[in-house]
Order: sequence, then structure tokens, then C-alpha cells
Amino acid sequence: MVAATVRILILLFFSSLCAAQEAFPSRPIRLIVSFTPGGGADLTARAVGQKMGELLGQPLVVENRAGANGLIGAAAVAGAAPDGHTMLLTDRGALGVNPSLYRKMPYDPARDFEYVGIVTVAAYVLVADPRLPVKTLAELTGLAKASPGRINYASFGVASMAHLNLEALKARLGIGLTHVPYKGAGPAVQGVVAGDAGVTIASPAAVLGFVRDGRLRALAIGARKRSPLLPDVPTLAEAGGGEDTLASTYFAFALPAGTPRPVVERLHQEMKRALAMPDLAERLNAAGLEPSGATGEELAELVRQDIPRFRKLIQEIGIQPE
Repeated sequence: MVAATVRILILLFFSSLCAAQEAFPSRPIRLIVSFTPGGGADLTARAVGQKMGELLGQPLVVENRAGANGLIGAAAVAGAAPDGHTMLLTDRGALGVNPSLYRKMPYDPARDFEYVGIVTVAAYVLVADPRLPVKTLAELTGLAKASPGRINYASFGVASMAHLNLEALKARLGIGLTHVPYKGAGPAVQGVVAGDAGVTIASPAAVLGFVRDGRLRALAIGARKRSPLLPDVPTLAEAGGGEDTLASTYFAFALPAGTPRPVVERLHQEMKRALAMPDLAERLNAAGLEPSGATGEELAELVRQDIPRFRKLIQEIGIQPE
């Protein structure tokens, strides 16, 4: 009798899980983007979110909650109900860099999220002011060694991916460049176009027009293979700067910790189905965003590796946590 009752309870439990999975989503999903409209994160969220909404039968409503290097948006999702109806689109910096920048974090990347997976990856292109007498990374290295500190580099701000990546490149090449922080990627690129800084890094889409009209010169791209948008630009490894010196950024989906596993898996499945659609892949690639589809487990492992990697670099630069 007891055994029969236990079997019935188990069946009821799994039936309720299946019913919950079938019912999800029961209403629109809030997709909180932890950055401003107009950039790679926003484009990824809106383009992929639209396709996922069609597949799920409920829209993904994008809500930009920018500020504090992604802290505000990530904190809002970490504290949301873990039912799958609030999802985060964030980047590598918010998950792998912020733990070394802030003494008190409103979320713990290792404990406060269920990771859906990596949506897109964005490699960085190293570009230079064409008024500098350099056409290759080797020539930039030679010029910088001949005049240490004379060449400025523009970043997206202190401890931004551009700041950390270009400091890593300086160390790799053994050169001296002077850091000039700007308020975002767009202003940093404009600073080099105007001649106020000598070099910076940015996504292929952000610099493509400037490279084509001669206002910027592309020296290398931090990716394992050349970009179809800039096929004549060598990879950083080909140019002699190492394969992983300019770490790419990524844009990823995450849910509050405690979200049921079937919900996480359903969202990952629909993310992968969306990314496989030719029109979406074409749109993303045209913006310099490579569709990924990596799993939540792969993302979690990358976050675990990134935190000590970027902490070491931040300490070497001398950035003090806030």
C-alpha cells in the first residue's frame, strides 16, 4: 500500500513538472539588457529575442537597464522570480570582470544565475590612425618601442574590455602606450579618427566604414580566423600578437538562480533554433557578431576561468576596487 502511494506521488510530481514545462511561457518574457540601446548587446537581444518569441509563442520584451558596467541590469534579474519570465542579456565584463572591480557586488556570477548560454561573440579589431607611419602590428611595435609613451590608446573607460585588452597587448609586445579613457566604444573610435589617440580596439562593424574610407587602418583582429567583413586583416596570431591576447567579448542569456531546469533547457533550445535561422545569422554576421549557441555549462566554466584571469590583469594595472 505504501509503495503504491509512493509510486502515485512520484507520477504526480513528474506529471506536474511536464505540465509546467508545457505551460512555459505563460506570458511575455522580460529581457533585461544591461547596456544602452544601439550597441552589440542591444542588437543581439532584439534580433535574437524576436525570433525566440516567435518560437516560444510569447514575445520577449526588451528593457534596457544600463549603468555601472552592467551591474544594474544583472542585479535586477538576480533578484527576480525564478520562473523563466525574466531573463538577462549581459556581457563578459559584467560576469568576469566586475567581481574584481567592486568590493560589494549586488550579485554573485557563480551563485545567482542559471546560465542559458552564449548568444553571440564579438571579436575586437585593432585599428590605428592612418597618420601614424604604421601599416602592421610589427611596425606599431617598432614605433612604440622607439618612442615609449608617445602613442595614446583610446579605451571605452577604466577597466573596460578595451582597457584590459590593450594593457595585455602592451605587456605581450613589450611596448609603452598611454591610456586615454573615453565614455564608450563609439567615442573611443571617434577619438582615433580625429587623431586625438593613435590606436583603439572595436568590433568589426564599428570600424568597417572608417577602414573602407581610409580614416582608420586595421592592423589585426583578435579572433581565431579572419573576419569576412575585413578579409585582408590578419588575425592577431598571424600578426605576431598571440592568439588570445585580445579577448573577445560575448553576449549571453542568464536567468535567476533556482529557475527550473526544464525552463532553462527550453530557452537554450529555442536560442539555438533561432541562431540557426539563415536570415538572423546573416544579420548578426553583418554586424560583426558571430552566432554562438554555447551551453550554459560552457558559459559557467568560462566565467570561472575569467574571474581570476581578469583579476590578475586588474591588479597588474593597479586599478583599485570601488
